[in-house]
Amino acid sequence: MSVQNLNTFDPFAEEVDSVERTTAESVGTSEYIHIRIQQRNGRKTLTTLQGLPTQYDPKKLLKAFKKEFACNGTLVEDEKMGQVIQLQGDQRAKISTFLIENGLEKSTIKVHGF
Repeated sequence: MSVQNLNTFDPFAEEVDSVERTTAESVGTSEYIHIRIQQRNGRKTLTTLQGLPTQYDPKKLLKAFKKEFACNGTLVEDEKMGQVIQLQGDQRAKISTFLIENGLEKSTIKVHGF
């Protein structure tokens, strides 16, 4: 009689290794551009944009976003994600349409949140 359910199996072992490998390979560079929203206090929100290709200058892009959307924003350096653009308010749809109109493919943009 053999008991097969006593074998040790860690369902998360493979996932952790693949996640560590991808973050170690490409710090701040990814095939997708991620647009996320974060809740602050009360009704205030913060929109983050990360994973931009290296050919785009984040400072110039931030300046264009601030002028186009009439909101404040900043550029934050993250050790895992590289440079992250933060904008005040829920600017997810506006950022997405702005990037698509200026030559980025819609399939490379991922919009997260609510």
